[in-house]
Amino acid sequence: ALTMRIDSNGHGKKNTPENKIGHACFPLPNLPPHAGEGTNESLREIDDSGWLEGVEHMPSPNFDARPAGDIELLVIHNISLPPGEFGGDGVQRLFTNTLDLDAHPYYRMIPEGRVSSHFFIRRDGRLIQFVSVLQRAWHAGASIWQGRARCNDFSIGIELEGSDFVPFTDAQYDVLHDLTLALRAALPIRGIAGHSHIAPIRKTDPGPYFDWHRYLTAC
Repeated sequence: ALTMRIDSNGHGKKNTPENKIGHACFPLPNLPPHAGEGTNESLREIDDSGWLEGVEHMPSPNFDARPAGDIELLVIHNISLPPGEFGGDGVQRLFTNTLDLDAHPYYRMIPEGRVSSHFFIRRDGRLIQFVSVLQRAWHAGASIWQGRARCNDFSIGIELEGSDFVPFTDAQYDVLHDLTLALRAALPIRGIAGHSHIAPIRKTDPGPYFDWHRYLTAC
């Protein structure tokens, strides 16, 4: 039987005897190109260097160059540090390698390693960007999408402040909607997946409280 725990990065994680990657299921349809018309027009734009205008930028050192190819997948995560606690700066510090291990007992359990995501949406809708969308953030780990491994190579990581155990906020859905439209206007995005879809043996996020119908219908 599978059980769930919180992993070292604050994500939902499944425990299995082998804990290795399997082939993801893909319940979400591919997306048609976004034309940016009518009420679906994005309120923000991404500049030529891959940074979203009008939001907070907190550059992370945890990125590298992407291999050649289209950026075509959005990956939705949830995260909280300490697990289940919201409003602090643990996630920002994790992504910028400034986490104080003495700030909370849980932090001593986090193994050494460097992680990041392109975007982080707080409970109040505050949006922070850590990595240019043109660069490869380190958010997905071992993963497969439609037969392609190494999803970090061709995806954008979006972290929602939350957990597998509580609903997300209206403000988060609103900002995620605008961000999705901005990304689809700038990049050849053709799919959206949860972390659990691309790493189903390892991960559970964004979890059962993420309203996929609400999100995809709005987009």
